[in-house]
Amino acid sequence: MPNPNRGACGFQSSEFEQEYERPSKSELKRQMNELQKLGEALVAEPRDRVKRVPMPEDVREAILACQLITNHEGRRRQMQFVGKKMRTLDEEEVAVIQRTIDSWKGMSKADTAALHALERRREKLLSDDKALTVLLEEHPELDVQHLRALIRNARKEQAENKPPKAYREIFQILKDLSKKGKPAADEDADDNLDDGEFDDDESDDTQS
Repeated sequence: MPNPNRGACGFQSSEFEQEYERPSKSELKRQMNELQKLGEALVAEPRDRVKRVPMPEDVREAILACQLITNHEGRRRQMQFVGKKMRTLDEEEVAVIQRTIDSWKGMSKADTAALHALERRREKLLSDDKALTVLLEEHPELDVQHLRALIRNARKEQAENKPPKAYREIFQILKDLSKKGKPAADEDADDNLDDGEFDDDESDDTQS
C-alpha cells in the first residue's frame, strides 16, 4: 500500500538521510590533504623502501619518478600528480601504507646504533686493510677472495662515482654476520637496518 506521507516528490525519509551522510566539502578537503601528506612522506623515503610498500604500480611509479626530479617547479607538479594518484587508493590500500610508514617510525635507537656500527665497519674495511684481517679472524668461514674483490670494487665505485653495488653487498654481508645466533625477534628488528642504510646509497645512484 502506498505511503500517504511520502508526498508528491516521491522521496522517502531514508533517501534524504543517505544524501546527508555524504562527506562535507571540508571533510573531503581534509581527506585530500591527508593523502597528499601521505604521498609526500613516501617521496621522502629511500627508494628501496618505497619499492617494498604494497601499493598499485602506477602510484609507486609516480612516487619514484618524483624522487628523481631536482627542478623545483617540476618536482612541485609531480608532487601534485602523486597526490592525485594517492586519491585513487581505496581505504584498505591507504591503511596498509599508513601502517607501513608507522612501522618505519618505530625503528628503535638500538636498531639505529646497530646500523651505524655496521656502516662504520664497512668504511673501515675500505680504508684499512687490517680491518679485513680482523673480520676474517672473527669469521674464518668467509670467502676471503670474494671479500677482497668486493672491497676493490667498492673503492673503484667511490673513485669513479659509480652505482654502489659492491658497497651495498659488503653491508649485506656484515648485516648477515650480525644476525647469526640472534633470537628470531632480534632478527626481525635487524631487517630494518638495510632500509636506513640505503639513504645515502640511493643518492649515489641518482648522481651516477
